[in-house]
Amino acid sequence: MAAIARAVTDGLEQGGILPVLKHIPGHGRATADTHFRLPEVDTSKTELERTDFAAFQPLADLPMAMTAHVVFSALDPAQPATTSATIIQQVIRGVIGFQGLLMSDDVSMNALAGSIAERTRAILTAGCDMVLHCNGKLDEMREVAAETPELSGMALERARRALASRGAPQTFDRLAARAELEALVDRAGAAGA
Repeated sequence: MAAIARAVTDGLEQGGILPVLKHIPGHGRATADTHFRLPEVDTSKTELERTDFAAFQPLADLPMAMTAHVVFSALDPAQPATTSATIIQQVIRGVIGFQGLLMSDDVSMNALAGSIAERTRAILTAGCDMVLHCNGKLDEMREVAAETPELSGMALERARRALASRGAPQTFDRLAARAELEALVDRAGAAGA
């Protein structure tokens, strides 16, 4: 899976787009939709490190990542990863080794508790560099903006590194790519016959 994810991120970067690694440190075991409620994963730390968290390690060099609104009860039974200083410092920055710009998942999702302002403060206090707000509600946007300081310190440095890693889009010959893909399909079909 990491090889597929790397191929996708390489393609995005070739197109001049910065990839975002998500949802770190994992969303695969969550059985609830975070748009509606907070999922809790009751898996041991050892198993999470061996499987879920390990899946992110080969991609830890990416410039940006987005957190998961998921409680990992073996590590922090009270807070989802997005608002957990334990998860952000020990797992995302530690075990996984991600040192890029860390943004929250959407602050307006129902997995998070409290007002938008309280959620924003909790996200930043836990160690996220940026707060993502997606639903377009202007009153909520104002709350997020009122609670969010200007980037500084390590958050600013990580943002600068992410932006500096963005290259100019490479030219892409769609017809040549299609011909190459068709040749691959033909070879695969001939090999399987």
